[in-house]
Amino acid sequence: MSVEIERKFLVTNSSWQPTATQKHRIIQGYLSTDPARSVRVRIKDQLAFLTIKGATQGISRQEFEYSIPLNEAESILALCAVSHIEKTRFIVPAHGKTWEIDVFTGANTGLILAELELNHPNESFTKPKWVGKEVTEDKRYYNLALAHNPYSNW
Repeated sequence: MSVEIERKFLVTNSSWQPTATQKHRIIQGYLSTDPARSVRVRIKDQLAFLTIKGATQGISRQEFEYSIPLNEAESILALCAVSHIEKTRFIVPAHGKTWEIDVFTGANTGLILAELELNHPNESFTKPKWVGKEVTEDKRYYNLALAHNPYSNW
């Protein structure tokens, strides 16, 4: 088990793009959408994972992630209760940290979020110029919430 400590921000411009070092196509769906826990299947390029996350407490939550065969992940996606999330994730180093920029497609087209995983809740960091308003505690921006109520419906 690990604890995920993550902060989430809106992205204000595209100046991060030239510094991206990786790009991954992600499709994910949810088997359980209980607010106290979520069970997600994710296909990231040609890899697949089953992830269980506990309830968010501040900016932290328990996380368990397991590799699964790709063909099983594709079958599990068909069992998901709500819409799938589709996005391209870019890895962007900035100010000594590794940022993940998610550019959403499908029903969430137009939404671009920056996420930063931290080692502890009070860890300091410098926001790059393309990082805007923090939305860590705005549940509308959780992937699970976006599966239920896509950005295009706001």
